[in-house]
Amino acid sequence: MIFIDTGAFVARYVARDQYHSIAVTAWGKLAAGSQRCFTTNHILDETLTLLARRAGNHFAAERARSLFTSNELTIIRTGRDDEMRAVDLLEQFADQPFSFTDCLSFAVMKHSGISMAFTFDNHFRVAGFEVWPG
Repeated sequence: MIFIDTGAFVARYVARDQYHSIAVTAWGKLAAGSQRCFTTNHILDETLTLLARRAGNHFAAERARSLFTSNELTIIRTGRDDEMRAVDLLEQFADQPFSFTDCLSFAVMKHSGISMAFTFDNHFRVAGFEVWPG
């Protein structure tokens, strides 16, 4: 199981992103393998907002339709319990510049037993998760 973070989605879709070539290669490996991919509605919110800003609303809407109907991606819709766990993590990591969305991702990953994230954000490593592609 692998959690997909905002940066992995954006790098995949935006050719001028600094991690684009790494992301495209990594997505190819995911597609060829048997990893189950997970993300949250909050990550998709961030992703689609960034895609709209960088590539336009039509581009973002096309990607949204594809992601929301994908059989390869499980979207975890967070609830109050997840949010409260994220608040606890926000306090626990008060010395780190983690966003609330970061903490919400960490909470969902811990609760779901997901130990690896496809991300270019070192915050996941600091929080104790394995980062891929490394």
